[in-house]
Amino acid sequence: MDFNLSEEQSAIAEMANSLFTDTCTDDFLRDYDEAGQGTMTQLWNSCIETGLHGVIIPEATGGIDLGMTELSLVLQAQGGALGQVPLWRHQLVATAIAKFAGAQLQTVAQAAAEGTNLLTLAFNLVNTHSEATLNVEKTNDGLSINGLVQSVAVAGLADFVLLPLTLDEQTRWALVATTAPGLTLVKGQMTQGEEVADLQLNNLLVSNAALLDSKANDWLVPRIFASLASLQLGVSEAQIKKTVEYISERQQFGRAIGTFQAVQMTMADTQIALEALRSNVWQLCYRLDNNLGCDHEALATAWHACEAGHSIGHKAQHVHGGFGVDVSYVIYRYLYWSRAISLNLGGSPALLAKLGDALTENNKLGWKYDLDENNAI
Repeated sequence: MDFNLSEEQSAIAEMANSLFTDTCTDDFLRDYDEAGQGTMTQLWNSCIETGLHGVIIPEATGGIDLGMTELSLVLQAQGGALGQVPLWRHQLVATAIAKFAGAQLQTVAQAAAEGTNLLTLAFNLVNTHSEATLNVEKTNDGLSINGLVQSVAVAGLADFVLLPLTLDEQTRWALVATTAPGLTLVKGQMTQGEEVADLQLNNLLVSNAALLDSKANDWLVPRIFASLASLQLGVSEAQIKKTVEYISERQQFGRAIGTFQAVQMTMADTQIALEALRSNVWQLCYRLDNNLGCDHEALATAWHACEAGHSIGHKAQHVHGGFGVDVSYVIYRYLYWSRAISLNLGGSPALLAKLGDALTENNKLGWKYDLDENNAI
């Protein structure tokens, strides 16, 4: 079994790391904070120029047509540098359209691959999706939707947003133009700087052609979890690295505090949490790229992302002492990102409850039950 990255994977990881680290320096992030934050437009343009905005978009649609493993590498680089760009949402929506929408929507996916439009999706884990407050009624030509969808990332900048709906007791996804009549945006901002907007829907009409195939939900959800967990992996890894640098230099009683046993044990705990998350992320990406079942693994990975983000963030802040709450120093930004990722995932309790429900329905948890030689188990 070969756990090494291929030459192509190493190349895309190196390119992504170079782009994000060269751009998101400490001085750049400090200026970004002072400017009021928001999407890093120049960085997003660079992502389009390098093709990082279309890693998993099918080649027939104009993308690079790689897998979740490659996208995960890019997102880890983004998370580590705290690059505020809508990478995963844009290309997950474009790829979902390419795979599960009719011919009428394919131009939207093609424009996404070209980088001439911007796509996003609504996903906040409230009863799995953010459709809990939406009322959907069938009409002669499609659907009429009323209600509120909260905190949709970059909705104020996006041309289209993919909305999850409950229809005939199924979760369906509909593509909606942000300029559509009946849709009002109330813009805001997350604490880590990400632009968001509440979507107020008042008799929003959605045609049947805008509905993705019912199979889209099973494709989208685990990839959403994998994307957010990959971001968290990058955020936490950089957070640990920054903390190690700090405790190696910070002195107390004439010694670097990194030599104190309590600090060493605390940092060892963060590394254990990081490697547990890394194993889960790689397993999930492998299963997604090889079309293996991953319902349990996706929920477990999302849970690990929330837990690792909280644990590593708390410990990193703790060993920094009072310096950790100084907003002129970079470490607090990683804590904000971890909190935002956890909010997007829905938080540990909600994920654990859903994993428990999934295990109740199918108690054959583990990779071996998906193999042909174990079907008789």
